Amino acid sequence: MQNLLQNDDTIIALATPQGVGAIGVIRLSGKEAINITNKVFKGKDLTKQESHTIHFGTIRDEDNRILDEVLVSLFIAPKSFTKENVVEISCHGSNFIIKQIIQLLIRKGARPAKPGEFTKRAFMNGQFDLAQAEAVADLINADTEAAHNAALNQMRGGFSGEIKKLREELIHFASMIELELDFGEEDVEFASRDDLKDLVNRLLTVVNALIQSFDLGNVIKNGVPTVIAGKPNAGKSTLLNALLKEEKAIVSDIAGTTRDFIEDEIVIGGVAFRFIDTAGLRETTDAIEKIGVERTQAKMKTASMIIYLFDLSQVDIVEMNKEINVLENTGVPFLKVGNKLDKVDEALVEKLQHQHPDMLFLTAKEPGHVEELKNRILELVNLNKFKRGDTVVTNIRHYDSLLQTKNALMNVIEGIDNQVTNDFVAMDIRQALHYLGEITGEITTDDLLANIFSKFCIGK
Repeated sequence: MQNLLQNDDTIIALATPQGVGAIGVIRLSGKEAINITNKVFKGKDLTKQESHTIHFGTIRDEDNRILDEVLVSLFIAPKSFTKENVVEISCHGSNFIIKQIIQLLIRKGARPAKPGEFTKRAFMNGQFDLAQAEAVADLINADTEAAHNAALNQMRGGFSGEIKKLREELIHFASMIELELDFGEEDVEFASRDDLKDLVNRLLTVVNALIQSFDLGNVIKNGVPTVIAGKPNAGKSTLLNALLKEEKAIVSDIAGTTRDFIEDEIVIGGVAFRFIDTAGLRETTDAIEKIGVERTQAKMKTASMIIYLFDLSQVDIVEMNKEINVLENTGVPFLKVGNKLDKVDEALVEKLQHQHPDMLFLTAKEPGHVEELKNRILELVNLNKFKRGDTVVTNIRHYDSLLQTKNALMNVIEGIDNQVTNDFVAMDIRQALHYLGEITGEITTDDLLANIFSKFCIGK
């Protein structure tokens, strides 16, 4: 694959974000990266310098006009990100200067890079596997500590290591089964079916754990859509404002003030939560409020978490239990929160605590109570697995490949139990190996690579 897809072009792109800044970094990669840069650089002869060195000089156009004073960093193959010759030019961050330098270098033989082409070349040249390459994009886009840690673990090969171990164990048995096919007429058994079944069951245990980790991985990568729901005047908007520490939602004693949902995002414990304040749930004849209630019910069904508020000052225990039953039927994790604790007596609180030990009691305006709520929210997300350093799947493509792997492994077990012929068992094992190989890039296609790297930014 590597030789077939090798490209001798030298590519160029701006590696820093678009817009005016103190500096801009222009990156070139390819066999001629150093020679092309040397044509326009006035300073030391770059072709005679060592790798990992930095050189001061000027960039000059064809008329010997100085475009800028720059620092040029050299990374000589294979000691670079792409394992090709790489040059990084640090110039002043003027859009005009950057454009002039890039156009000059294109005239000298470079071509504009495609999205993700630097990382794609690193993958093609064996710098890392496909799962690690995808983690580069995740690392760039990580907005929270948890997302950063997950991407860093994957980029360093944590997830890839798990997959490679699975493949290696399965390849051994696959080769034994294939060998048996070559001696089909001699009725020999190189691979014990009991040992193969034990292996596949062990692999299924690991694969199932990785599949189950995707829910947590999705939370870490994309955040947690969290609906704040309850009856009108339960204090939902007050709670949202307290969580965000700003007056995002209108707070009023008039029931039904919030008629559509209001949302904003904050980070709690390194995880992004998108809190959605919704219209109060009640029967209403107001046409606009009724639409708001319907939207609330729809949001609750698609949320990852529900914070359901009960107004303790107006609580009806029978009605409360009915609402809790409705929540339980949604199948969405939820927190029961009794609000306006400052307006009720201890006897009611004790009674409710006895019936609902997991209910949190608070006053939404109290900072200490809000911090306690945040802790309970994190408990519900359950980051313990992630904090232990276990491998967590965050990529939908990997998740789909693992599901396909599981199906193939289940077919292997079924084939062994039904004593099917070796060629069918071998076919199912090859299917499992294929889907595992798709994750790390041992098995890939041009279309798959184009789709993955097209999502990267141009300079990466």
